[in-house]
Amino acid sequence: MTVQSYVAHSVSLPAAKKPVITAIRSAAQIEYGEVFTRRWVAEVMLDLAGYTVDRDLTELRLMEPACGQGAFLVPAVERLMASAVARGHVIDDRAILLVQACDVQLSNVERCREAVIAVLLRFGVSYSTANVLAQSWVCHGDYLLSAQANSDLIAEGVRPDFDVIVGNPPYIRFDDIDEGLCRAYRSRWPTMSGRVDVYVGFYECALRSLKPGGRLAFICPDRWMRNQYGTALREFVAQSYSVDAVLSVRNVDVFETPVAAYPAITVLSRGAQRSAVVAETNRRFAEPSAHELTAWTLQSNDRTTVGCGYRAFRLPQWFPGDEMWPIGSPARVSLVKYLNDNFAPLHNLETGTRVGIGITTGADNVYILNEDDPALDGIESDRLLRLAMARDTRSGDFVWGRRYLVNPWSRSGVLVDLASYPGLANYLAGHRSRLAKRYTAKVNPQNWHRTVDKVNHDLLSSAKLLVQDMQISLNPVLENEGCYPHHNLYYIVSSHWDMQVLGGILLSRVAQAFVEAYSIRMRGNTLRFQSQYLKKIRVPDYAQLGQQSKEALREAFLARDVEAATAVALRAYGLDADALVD
Repeated sequence: MTVQSYVAHSVSLPAAKKPVITAIRSAAQIEYGEVFTRRWVAEVMLDLAGYTVDRDLTELRLMEPACGQGAFLVPAVERLMASAVARGHVIDDRAILLVQACDVQLSNVERCREAVIAVLLRFGVSYSTANVLAQSWVCHGDYLLSAQANSDLIAEGVRPDFDVIVGNPPYIRFDDIDEGLCRAYRSRWPTMSGRVDVYVGFYECALRSLKPGGRLAFICPDRWMRNQYGTALREFVAQSYSVDAVLSVRNVDVFETPVAAYPAITVLSRGAQRSAVVAETNRRFAEPSAHELTAWTLQSNDRTTVGCGYRAFRLPQWFPGDEMWPIGSPARVSLVKYLNDNFAPLHNLETGTRVGIGITTGADNVYILNEDDPALDGIESDRLLRLAMARDTRSGDFVWGRRYLVNPWSRSGVLVDLASYPGLANYLAGHRSRLAKRYTAKVNPQNWHRTVDKVNHDLLSSAKLLVQDMQISLNPVLENEGCYPHHNLYYIVSSHWDMQVLGGILLSRVAQAFVEAYSIRMRGNTLRFQSQYLKKIRVPDYAQLGQQSKEALREAFLARDVEAATAVALRAYGLDADALVD
């Protein structure tokens, strides 16, 4: 019996709810908000994980770590029974080891058991056996703290015993996790670092319990693939696992109720890295397209495919180590992979090129003064630095807005002695109550007058490319007037590059493609141009650029000519214009 035929003849069961937990106080006292997962999504993920009726599923062990009311478990049990019937196997109470699932909410566990019993009865299993199996297969508990998730044993390689792990782990933000429970999770699962979401722990726990060659398919938010809290998990994956497929389903109705979770279906297996499929979908992507894409992913060796609502690309390898995983069209991901493999990053100590962020004061209304502010007259002139603000760069040329930074730092990196600067001391003393309330002052009360960041005086004498955060496109602006950047500006300095030539590279659509691949888009199609994304940009070797190319890039930068800069950059990267077609 094929998957399609036995599913078509199965009775209609309620779609299971996927918990989206909004607050958590203890493992047993949780407030839930739930949304329904569509049946076809679970079917596709079971296919991608290799849990299909053309295999003898009585020889495999399956885990569903957050089963809800059975969105994944019910079709999995249907497949198990169909596989067994086709081979003449009898499913009795000896099958208790074939399936394992759990959920923290008892009502979900009870409904899931009822749904499993209904499936088993339909396939001719006696009620007593069905009840024993359902009670054994579906457990009430916290997967990350359960016996099945004993990290000490799993980390030592003891009984990593599941062939298939599939599901939709809960999404719980760091701020919503009870502090004691968070400590318990972190003590077991090292990848749960920083302001992590709990699904990261589910990934680590599940991956550790896979057999060699076993496969995991999860649908989760894609943020861990390219943000800070996912760094440890990406590194962990790269050590012992293969990224087999990443299917972005951000704009697809994978849940019955719309949820702004930016989901992706990720398929990982335990073993050496193989080729990886990257797919981008849109609102036209639905069940027929999903099965078509799944078949191509599993059976074809073609490099690319396009179908109704999707585009896919097969990469020969995946991104190594803890590198961020890019998003976007398959062609864009492939382009980024090529550039990562063949060119050095912009932020590169070997070339003396650095990316950084401007100063955070913690009290801008105290430390930043306009040129016409009377307070300037009372402060010693060597305690005032010309300040570069984001608004000074918006024309494409740097136009200083005549603002000053009140600077309490010496060139040696320590706070100046206020007794030596009575004007500065008097001005800051007038704002002491405001400054002392800041966190940095509470931590170090004797240094109540410090800015949050120190001033790096070397920046004043360096030509800098300034990039404003929160823009639609990359807009590098050269500043060489001795100004110090404010925290809403990122800067690039280099002892290797001609800054106007580098500005031409960064103005090009090749550099833009990098930021688009890694950055999170905000409202209005705005991108975040943060240092973590700017550092990822790959650049050609300056020494290998011909003089004609350097001049052309310089001219394009000065003219703010994106297309001219792009044409030269493409040649420098060894690309043709089609490489940027998205």
